[in-house]
Amino acid sequence: QVQLAESGGGLVQAGGSLRLSCAASGSSMFSIDVMGWYRQAPGKERELVATMRSRGSANYGDSVKGRFTISRDNAKRTVYLQMDGLKPEDTAVYYCSAGSVFGMEYWGEGTLVTVSS
Repeated sequence: QVQLAESGGGLVQAGGSLRLSCAASGSSMFSIDVMGWYRQAPGKERELVATMRSRGSANYGDSVKGRFTISRDNAKRTVYLQMDGLKPEDTAVYYCSAGSVFGMEYWGEGTLVTVSS
């Protein structure tokens, strides 16, 4: 099993920045390859924000490219999401995710990001 604990959400004005962190732990950590972030706004489906493989290749959703940066510290088992140039449409619950080489997916409980105009 893998447990994911997010932190760093909150309220910020448009144009501001936030940094999310997700610390992973558990007996199945050896199998984790991909870690990343998804988000879900009210009334919308969950969408990709950014993911990163253990060797460092990153993938971003179109709506955040150029504004958000994902990074990962494998030694600390932590993935980060630096969010700059935040917009009101970035308001959502942000979920940390981890995917194993065996096809298992794990999710955190989510952290709310609210961007005021």
